[in-house]
Amino acid sequence: MSESGSNSSNVQQGMQKQKQNPFEFSHDKILDDVYRTHFHCLEKCDVASLHTVASNVLNQSMDITHKVIAKGEQLMDRFREDTTTITSQQLAAKLKRIAYLMICTPRGEYPVHCTTMLILEQLKHYSWDAKVLIVEAAFALEYGKFLYLLPLIAPCQQFESSFADLHGLLMVPQNTKQLIDFNSVVKKVMKVVECITQWKKLNSEGHDLRDVPTLPETLQEIPVLVYWTIFTFVTCTGEINHFIDNKYQRHELWTDLENKLDTILGKLNELLKKCINEIERIEDFTRRKNIVTHGRDIVKVLKALIICGDNRDLRQSVYYVGHTEEQVKVEEFKKKYVLLFISGLENIKEDIKVLNSINEKLKESREVENHRSEDFKILWIPIVDEWNEERRKKLEINLRDTKFGWYVVKYFNCETSLKLIKEVFNYEGKHIIPLINPQGKVENIDAKQIISQWGIDGFPFRTSDQSRLSQQWKWFWSEITKFNPAIEHLSEEEDCFLFIYGGSNTKWVEEFTTAMESLRKEVENTNLDSNIVIESYQLDSKVVTRFWIAIDSLLTRRKQVKGGERVKEFATNETIKRLLFLKQDPKGWGILSKGKNVRLLGHGEAMCRTVKEFETWRDKLHELSFDVAFTDHYKGIKDKDGSKKCEENVICYGHPTDIVERITCPKKDCRRPMKVTSVNYKCCHQQGQ
Repeated sequence: MSESGSNSSNVQQGMQKQKQNPFEFSHDKILDDVYRTHFHCLEKCDVASLHTVASNVLNQSMDITHKVIAKGEQLMDRFREDTTTITSQQLAAKLKRIAYLMICTPRGEYPVHCTTMLILEQLKHYSWDAKVLIVEAAFALEYGKFLYLLPLIAPCQQFESSFADLHGLLMVPQNTKQLIDFNSVVKKVMKVVECITQWKKLNSEGHDLRDVPTLPETLQEIPVLVYWTIFTFVTCTGEINHFIDNKYQRHELWTDLENKLDTILGKLNELLKKCINEIERIEDFTRRKNIVTHGRDIVKVLKALIICGDNRDLRQSVYYVGHTEEQVKVEEFKKKYVLLFISGLENIKEDIKVLNSINEKLKESREVENHRSEDFKILWIPIVDEWNEERRKKLEINLRDTKFGWYVVKYFNCETSLKLIKEVFNYEGKHIIPLINPQGKVENIDAKQIISQWGIDGFPFRTSDQSRLSQQWKWFWSEITKFNPAIEHLSEEEDCFLFIYGGSNTKWVEEFTTAMESLRKEVENTNLDSNIVIESYQLDSKVVTRFWIAIDSLLTRRKQVKGGERVKEFATNETIKRLLFLKQDPKGWGILSKGKNVRLLGHGEAMCRTVKEFETWRDKLHELSFDVAFTDHYKGIKDKDGSKKCEENVICYGHPTDIVERITCPKKDCRRPMKVTSVNYKCCHQQGQ
């Protein structure tokens, strides 16, 4: 091909290229083209100071144009910078080179695009924010220098006026409409620069990107934003010299450029807002977690757990639900122990039954190691993914039908609080009941097991109480399984209600056995929300005698308990004595346990009546667990017993030296010390009757 043909081809290619419009480029194309110019950030500059200086120059430059447009007094003061010098010789030279490239760029989308890509190539070793700030500074260099001469138009010395005339500034006041459009674009691109520097600041704070996912999402947009920011500065710089033309016409590019900047600002502001919201949630979560994990007050801990946003009035979310609903303040829990019932709305009826019985028993005065029952309150936090109409209705039905007499956080819907509950209490959707003391410390991360297994006997529901209660009956199961190992399997079932019974009165034993069979069938035929498993085991007459001898021997062996062990074993010894009192019942006796939790040591007559009178207390099973309902009815029978005579419970030992300690009368309204006569325990209260 000839040289002339080659040149012609190059010209045609160049003309073809000039037809390319970057406004028609796809987002991905710009992203790919720009990212290819970006390398590791090897070069550094003081971006904060550079941004301050450039912004000052541009803002004051626009102040000058506003005064020229308004034909006000001429600005004669020179720019004064309060910032320190930040431009090194190398950076200053770079700014001038970039400014020269921009000022020499002709009008048109494609020439501006080419200059933009060339600048990006020259700044390839700078960070994304540094790229735009350097170009902003280069634009400020030209725009500020240009407008710095405008005050010379005012009548003054001949030299200054002539100098301004040589720069063509006498035409500028005639192009005020164009200056307004120009400044509008400059202001918008400066807002984009502010957003990019704000993103950089947020990205440099060291947040875990898993907690602030919008930060990396924004990074996917930054290269394109940088491209259009530099594109705008190149366009504006190249436009400066056109202001001295008395035939200056507004460039059609301004409309496309303003629309592009508006789109960029809208999207970038939305992303930054999401970033800030995510960071605020992290900070809010950290603050709340510090309160919950290091809190010294139960009220502050509860507020940190259930408060949402800036809403400090919690009366709208916490309710006391009894016969009526009443809004309450969190201060209601001040100086109280709080059982937090954290659950969904599904499969909670059994838990509510247990908590109902606990709540009723807490109203009875009891004290264990300085823990008083009146200092305990129950707070329910129901958690769902979304409180739609169906779930709201389901909660209201639960509250209306149950009337449980404790507290509830209605429509709990705080994302930060839910995350806190999951992290602090290991909540994963399965119902839990943490116990928090008045100082806001967690005493039991989940008291559900001890409450379900031991009921009110587990009071005050600390982690240590589980061990205490397990030891309290360990001796019993150890002894009784020696006579029948099959009982061990039954007792291992935590949801199984086991009756162990026996006696010297054959008629009573047969009557109780028949009543138990009838009870089991009636319970199976009762329409309940959960399945109740009832098992029974009779100790025959031969086994009964050996069983009581074994228990007598066990108590004797414990007589030499010393020091701290004495305190630990005292409750167990008391329990053994309570059991030994049953063997004197002339009819028989029965023991009810839930799993290995012995719930009731019952005398023959009252036990048999309770079993037979199931129809009387059947309906309570809709509100209370089986063991609680059974025990309540049994105690009601005992309380209605008109006999006030104390029982003559006799425990025989081989020798007076085998006596462990004094025993109090088991009668509820007596509880006086029993007189020791020889090797027998007898209540001395009867001597006064």
